[in-house]
Amino acid sequence: MLKSVDLVFITLTSPIKVGIYENKKLIETIVSQDKSSDILPKIFNELLDRYNIEKLFYANGPGSFMAIKIAYIFLKSMSILKNIPLFATDAFYFNDNTPIKAIAKLYFVKISSEIKTIKLEIAPEPYFRLPDVLDYNEFSTTATPIYGIGAVG
Repeated sequence: MLKSVDLVFITLTSPIKVGIYENKKLIETIVSQDKSSDILPKIFNELLDRYNIEKLFYANGPGSFMAIKIAYIFLKSMSILKNIPLFATDAFYFNDNTPIKAIAKLYFVKISSEIKTIKLEIAPEPYFRLPDVLDYNEFSTTATPIYGIGAVG
């Protein structure tokens, strides 16, 4: 019998990170420098062979428009095809609420529960981490992407 796990996907920047969680605790990490569109199906198929996947979680933005779009389409498709619930949270959950690159010198920041863009002269290094323990309360069944950039003035 296969071990039951949850999968967490962070695909906003390179490297892509996938966490395998058993009883909300991180038991394995997969890191890849490959493109999301190339590696997500391979990783997912490998994990389907090894585990009973109970839930899917991902960072739904803000960040790279294409990375978010690819992750959402892939994970939503797998959710429907394999009947696995999909959950999402914003990327700030995975980077200790540090600014996330938008465009040029604009960065996304989260103040209270609102995501805005601000101009920063010094760019923080992008960093996303898989938490040691998954907090289900931070995720929502509203898994649509947060693309984030409206009118830029």
